[in-house]
Amino acid sequence: MGKINIYSDGAASGNPGPGGYGAILEYHGATKELSDGFRLTTNNRMELLAVIVALESIKDSEHQITVFSDSKYVVDAINKKWIFKWEETNYKKKKNKDLWIRFLKTYRKYKISFVWVKGHAGHRQNEKCDKLAVFASKKTNLKIDAGYEESINNTPSLFD
Repeated sequence: MGKINIYSDGAASGNPGPGGYGAILEYHGATKELSDGFRLTTNNRMELLAVIVALESIKDSEHQITVFSDSKYVVDAINKKWIFKWEETNYKKKKNKDLWIRFLKTYRKYKISFVWVKGHAGHRQNEKCDKLAVFASKKTNLKIDAGYEESINNTPSLFD
């Protein structure tokens, strides 16, 4: 059993606006960077998506995983066990239901701990994740964040 560290960050210009996520996985001296951008989204969605995509990229569930994030939204939802109460109430009056459902599906496969780090405070990996997220948000031909755009257009969602 190995130890994997995940560092993650999200960004949105305008919030909502163009956004992106960045994640770094470290395992036995190897590093993997992940990022992508969306044309219209929120910072919280990108913070959560960074964690989800990083976890989904891990193929072996035997590892101990530590996620480092500057998002109180993400870290507190898990560490304070809010997410499980949200799940019990089918996410009533909660945003980002689609991503929380996706997160829990992956979360339950692993042994994960979450650590909050202060953003923009010189933490090397967090600063790198921020750069990945911002860069991704500024690309051309950004993807559509269907979960967000459906929610603002009152379009029936697969997740309602």
